[in-house]
Amino acid sequence: MTVFQLLMLGASAFFAFKIFEHIQTLQNPQEQRDDSNESEEKSADTFSPFDPAALVEKADIAFEEKDFQRALALLIEADAKDPQNADILFKIAYILQQTNDNDEALKYYKQAVNLDKDNEYIHNSMASIYRANGEFTSAKLHLHASLEIDDSNPITYYNFGNLLVDMNHKEEAKDMYQKALDINPDFDEAKEELEKL
Repeated sequence: MTVFQLLMLGASAFFAFKIFEHIQTLQNPQEQRDDSNESEEKSADTFSPFDPAALVEKADIAFEEKDFQRALALLIEADAKDPQNADILFKIAYILQQTNDNDEALKYYKQAVNLDKDNEYIHNSMASIYRANGEFTSAKLHLHASLEIDDSNPITYYNFGNLLVDMNHKEEAKDMYQKALDINPDFDEAKEELEKL
C-alpha cells in the first residue's frame, strides 16, 4: 500500500468519524433537557468510542480477523489523535510489515524506538527487516539491544540464530538456538534449526 493510499484511507476514516460524531450529537429536545441536568464535567469526548484507546482496541480486533486495511486505518486515526505514542507506531509498523511494506514499516519502527528505546519487540522487529534486507550489522545491533533489555526471551535467541546462519556463522548460531531451547525446551522451530546445523 503506497503512502498516498494510506493517506486516502486515513482521510476517509477521518470523514466517516466526523459524520458519526455529528450524528451522535443529534438528540431529541427531551434528551437534551435530561442531559443538561448531568454534571458539567461530562463532555462528548468522555463517552466517545473514538478515543485513541478505543481505536487501538478496534484495530486489534480487525488485526485478529486479518483485516489489515481496517486495522491500519484505525491505527492511523489513533496516531492522529495521540501522536508520539510508541505503542501505536509499533502496531502500525507491524501491520505494514505483515503486508510486506518493509520500507514503510521501518520508518514507523524508527519513530517508535526513538520514543521507547527499551522495547525489545521493536528492536526484534527492526532486526527482522534489516535481516531481510541483508543489512546484517544493523540487525545484529538491534538483537543485542533486545537482549540487553530482556535476556530471557527465547524468540530473540532464535532470531539471532537465524541471522547468524545467514551470516554463515553456524557455530554461533548453534549457541543461540541452544539458548532458546534452554529457556523454552518446547520451542520446536529452534529444535528444527539446530538439527539442520
